[in-house]
Amino acid sequence: MEDIKLIAIDIDGTLVNSKKKITPAVKQAVLRARQAGMQIVICTGRPLSGAQQYLDELGLNNQADQYVVSFNGAVVETTNGQVIFKQGLNYEDYIDLEAIARKLKLHFHSVSLDRIYTAERDLGHYTIYNSRVVKLEVSYRTQAEMRQIPIIKCMYIDDPAYLDSKLESSLFKQMARRVVFSKTEPFYYEATAAGVDKGTGLKRLCDHLNIEPKNVMALGDQANDMPMLKYAGLGVAMGNAVDYTKKHADEITADCDHNGVAVAINKILK
Repeated sequence: MEDIKLIAIDIDGTLVNSKKKITPAVKQAVLRARQAGMQIVICTGRPLSGAQQYLDELGLNNQADQYVVSFNGAVVETTNGQVIFKQGLNYEDYIDLEAIARKLKLHFHSVSLDRIYTAERDLGHYTIYNSRVVKLEVSYRTQAEMRQIPIIKCMYIDDPAYLDSKLESSLFKQMARRVVFSKTEPFYYEATAAGVDKGTGLKRLCDHLNIEPKNVMALGDQANDMPMLKYAGLGVAMGNAVDYTKKHADEITADCDHNGVAVAINKILK
């Protein structure tokens, strides 16, 4: 195994357990990795604001030499908010993505660096939930008003069974060349700009830091984590990962409620 210089870690279902907490064992393992000189990078679908409480716990927040790959790879930034890379959606993509939501009767919102926007006054339950998790306020804006707002990603958010029943629609297939769709939670289906995912975001950061893929370990659980697991020299799927992600992993560790991140990190520290 090559020497690992950077460890990329997803948040939900990976770094944190099912109660959204970092366990003592995981925290200790991450601190040991840092003491061994490894760069710890949070790679998440969340914005920076949604990762900061965990960055605080790990001693990584508000620093110019610590990094986050956020918005599923659409933004690469330091933990003190200096943007290294950003690639959002254009207005035409937003309009067509929002139209799909209306046609399929799905709840939908878009996200900028600092706010969530919805064109539906009757807010969906999962929009409120997402707002609380990522610590961004929600604003109502008409489709026309969104023209001047920089959009990083869009999200279809609905009850898992209902959302899944709509995902085979040809309307999504018609957008496949213009955006990247990814399932990030059972109730989230997200769209980022074409060519953007956690793998490309992690690559941009590694290029910035002059770190080769063979010196990277990545850990995740959902389908949107698969690209970074494939990019990394050592891709580790959580025990609670979806089958799609497990299939593309080099190794499978314990689940998030049994310190899977700690198990994987301690293995390479031995």
